Amino acid sequence: MPEAINIATIKKNYPNEWVLLGNPMMDDSNLEVLSGVPLYHSKDKKEVCYIGRDKTASFEKITLIFTGTFKPTRKITGIFNRIQ
Repeated sequence: MPEAINIATIKKNYPNEWVLLGNPMMDDSNLEVLSGVPLYHSKDKKEVCYIGRDKTASFEKITLIFTGTFKPTRKITGIFNRIQ
């Protein structure tokens, strides 16, 4: 079985990609992933979900992370400009 890799190395190896991780180690608040075993990665989230599903059988826990930053896709204006 492959070894867990820390999150900094995962972000370095798979920049701006979705990464499926097996047996993720979380921080005390269970909100941040600290490390895990990379099972599958791609720029396409759906591809990771569908193709990666077969690779998760031997893991108790799995999680999906994005190693980049999210950019807003829409501007929220309109309604807020009209309210006075």
